Amino acid sequence: MMIREPLIFEISEKGKRAFFLPEIDVPVKKEILQNLPLRSGIKGFPEVSEVEIVRHFTRLSRTNYCIDEGFYPLGSCTMKYNPKINEKVASILGFTASHPCAPSDLVQGNLEILKTAEELLAEITGMDAYTLQPSAGAQGELLGMMLIRSCLEERGNPRKIVLIPDSAHGTNPSSAHICGYRVQEIKSNELGTIDADDLAQHMTEDVAALMITNPNTLGVFEADIKKIAEIVHSKGGFIYMDGANLNALIGVCRPGDMDVDVIHLNLHKTFSTPHGGGGPGAGPVGVKRELEPYLPVPVVVKRENQYIFDFDRPKSIGRVHSFFGNFLVIVKALSYIFSLGPIGLKEVAEVAVLNSNYVRKSLEDDYHLKYTTPTYHECVFSDKFQREFGVQNIDIAKRLIDYGIHPPTMSFPLIVQGALMTEPTETESKRDIDMFIDAMKQIAKEAKENPEVVKSAPHTSYVRRLDETTAAREPILRWNENKKIEEEV
Repeated sequence: MMIREPLIFEISEKGKRAFFLPEIDVPVKKEILQNLPLRSGIKGFPEVSEVEIVRHFTRLSRTNYCIDEGFYPLGSCTMKYNPKINEKVASILGFTASHPCAPSDLVQGNLEILKTAEELLAEITGMDAYTLQPSAGAQGELLGMMLIRSCLEERGNPRKIVLIPDSAHGTNPSSAHICGYRVQEIKSNELGTIDADDLAQHMTEDVAALMITNPNTLGVFEADIKKIAEIVHSKGGFIYMDGANLNALIGVCRPGDMDVDVIHLNLHKTFSTPHGGGGPGAGPVGVKRELEPYLPVPVVVKRENQYIFDFDRPKSIGRVHSFFGNFLVIVKALSYIFSLGPIGLKEVAEVAVLNSNYVRKSLEDDYHLKYTTPTYHECVFSDKFQREFGVQNIDIAKRLIDYGIHPPTMSFPLIVQGALMTEPTETESKRDIDMFIDAMKQIAKEAKENPEVVKSAPHTSYVRRLDETTAAREPILRWNENKKIEEEV
């Protein structure tokens, strides 16, 4: 049983200090500091000893769940373990100490890394050119739509509508809206893929693009992608592909060969950097030749055996990120690609798909599958069977914590009620996947025989189940000096 760690403010006792400095033995010239906005102290600041500080934060650190500790079955997020060699490479002084304002002749090695990464990503995805500037997938999506709009504006008509499947990531419609487009939803068919007939009815010359994820958020491959692209291209529209699920494709097939016009990738998901905790990330965008002139500046080019930043791009939309994106994430991704090589990258996709289907087949009798189409990197169950006993997906997720396993993604995609979206990735062993499967089977059994145990979970975690509604409506944000919690106004 875990003992609750008090807040640092609760440990505080007046007069305690973590260190003491000797009396100053040089003349003090107070006039030097007179006009500076100095603060003599911080009201209500905790007063603790050094050992209390160290033990407090050490104990807190042990309550964190991390990828080095256990399985993260988050669907659509590709939370996989990544080799520590990539972190080691990215920590080389020539990378970490490189200043973004350094002249190009002093950072030739780093510019070569950027150019090499662009070329390899283009080869892996079948695109003609890349920009590495975007710092996350959502920013990559936005950039992709900005490129499409710029191209259509030069043609004389930016158009009005972007088509998006009902299974899409929520950032897709957001990116389209920010770029000034109205979103229309395309229905999924009984297989969980885009309904080509519904697409054809919606596809007019007012449509700028179709945003598609492949494999989609159900884990299902859009087998009719070439037919879909033909429908969109016949009316002068573009195919934008959300590359969040590239983990299932690398080394096996290429989006560019599927007639995709623009794609964003998540380097921090597919190529090495665990992306929990809010970053850092990288969302490079690849394009076909028609969209290349609009890519952000600067562009890394090689002239006379020297790499330089090229700003002479009259059709460019300009910068989308300060300097050149999150450079160290790109270094890690390149290290990952070099470490695995073509054969290893292909094996990544093959094992990711194998692991997902193993989970799917193992649990199909215990959890409902709305779509029975064979899946790729992830599978989406629902709580339909458990709802008969009053147990919902949130209860299942909380109960998993008692088994020492991080819950999967819940309630997404929206077209599956009570969704439990699981992506085991290629890095999980059969032993660890079996632990997850056994836990899920046991929870399904508990839901039938003793549902209250599941509905009141978690029981052994550091923090019990939270009142999420109250937490959202009445957040506790500040500790006042009288040691009472008050709301930030």
